[in-house]
Amino acid sequence: MTLATLAIVVGFVLLVWSAERFVDGAAATASHAGMPPLLIGMVVVGFGTSAPEMVVSAIAAVNGNPQLALGNALGSNIVNTGLILGLTALIAPIAVQSSIVRKELPLLVGVSLLLGALLWNGSLGRPEAVVLLLVFAGLIGWSVYSGLNGKEDALQSDTEEVLAQQQMPLNTALMWLIIGLVLLIVSSRILVWGAVAIAQSMGISDLVIGLTIVALGTSLPELAASVIAARKGEHDIAIGNIVGSNLFNISAVIGIAGVITPMASMPASVLSRDWLVMLGMTLALFVMAYGFGRQGRINRFEGTALLLAYASYNLWLVMSVTTS
Repeated sequence: MTLATLAIVVGFVLLVWSAERFVDGAAATASHAGMPPLLIGMVVVGFGTSAPEMVVSAIAAVNGNPQLALGNALGSNIVNTGLILGLTALIAPIAVQSSIVRKELPLLVGVSLLLGALLWNGSLGRPEAVVLLLVFAGLIGWSVYSGLNGKEDALQSDTEEVLAQQQMPLNTALMWLIIGLVLLIVSSRILVWGAVAIAQSMGISDLVIGLTIVALGTSLPELAASVIAARKGEHDIAIGNIVGSNLFNISAVIGIAGVITPMASMPASVLSRDWLVMLGMTLALFVMAYGFGRQGRINRFEGTALLLAYASYNLWLVMSVTTS
């Protein structure tokens, strides 16, 4: 138990540090390669901040723990929307100016509904997982098109400011890209081992561990990125980072895990509790950030509501575990 707890702590620390190095190295390398700043912000940074969830879930699936992978993806989206955006809005209210982020919001709602339809029969086979990966490929294609053709978008100017502040030589960028990726894999293996060991020793399901401890840990890079961006006034990076990460979590993280190890049977609570809460938070985010004729924003009052929703969900989760 002590060794497993230590593994989780060490895994979290290495995961956060390596994810940040990986994203910085990837963004700088892409900039040296001549990639447009908007494309870097949409694809490289968005994909990079979801890398912890992807690697952790893939390793969990390979090790025969697909429910941990599913819990990680659903839980990360709940953490991203409820905890991270709620906390970020309390620190600095978020104004949504990017037209690209506004276009991603209905996509996120649609992908969330698609996931519910695929999970409706209580399982996720390889064909359903392939559907999610095809959606992921479509999202990447749309992101590349938007990144190459989007002009004067607020997300582009925010990304340009970040890249200017994080300039590094190509050799240094490649070094951090490689080191970050290697440590990302190593730290994910350590984290998964510790999480599974604790779940087994306490009689808690892999799903619940994925929804709580693992989801919170793999979402720490998004927390750091969004809070820092909001404090600097880079609002569209703060929310774009979360929306992009949530899209990738549903399509890529669950898709990859499902292809590796199909989920033949899932608890009914996945749909009636976890997916439902994720969908509810996604719809709330859509209403707040889209604007509907006004400036889209998440103010401190709405941020508090998101935090209370996140706290209520975790209380519901704890009560479900203790009474089962």
